[in-house]
Amino acid sequence: MTHLLHDQTRLAILLRPLLWIGLIAMPLTSHAIEEPAYNVLRAFGNVELRQYAPYVVAEVVTDGAAEDAGNAAFPILAGYIFGKNKAKKTFDMTAPVTQTAAPVKMAMTAPVTQATAPGGGQLIQFVLPRGVTLETAPEPLDPRVQLRLVPASQWAAIRYSGTWSQANYDEHLALLRAALMKEGVVTQGEPVLARYNAPFMPWFLRRNEIWLALR
Repeated sequence: MTHLLHDQTRLAILLRPLLWIGLIAMPLTSHAIEEPAYNVLRAFGNVELRQYAPYVVAEVVTDGAAEDAGNAAFPILAGYIFGKNKAKKTFDMTAPVTQTAAPVKMAMTAPVTQATAPGGGQLIQFVLPRGVTLETAPEPLDPRVQLRLVPASQWAAIRYSGTWSQANYDEHLALLRAALMKEGVVTQGEPVLARYNAPFMPWFLRRNEIWLALR
């Protein structure tokens, strides 16, 4: 039995890249993949202030470190969009996959504020295609998957390429905050990491973003 469990664990690890490929199989640019609609309100340097239209996400909260959250959440959310729902419906792929510190509480009125949960949990979201509403989205079979409407909101975003390392993330988060401070732009809540590409994409072609909610 121990050997069987070890073999199953090894198989799951080996299959993760294949699941990513199946989930986010896209050309070398991300433009062919649908993403949430937004308008650019203002741009300075490589920072944009954006107005997003409402969209629906499937999300899951994971425990543990941020660097492990994607691998933990991926098979759960992939199961939902690949048909593990009461309607057995599959979805076309969208981008990005977002990750942020899990909120302790989500207010139902604006502004929505977020704080890091005890234990360092992470909130991972898959954006559902445009036209999907909370009323039309099929109910998940896995109770860990929650559906939520993200209301119209404004975000500051910095776009960058490269690896998904903590050092690369920290560097660009600092650049984003410095640029916003210089322009007198005030933000709130936890930063959001948005990934638009699968892991097999060469690091220099990846589109990564960090978002901060505008106050």
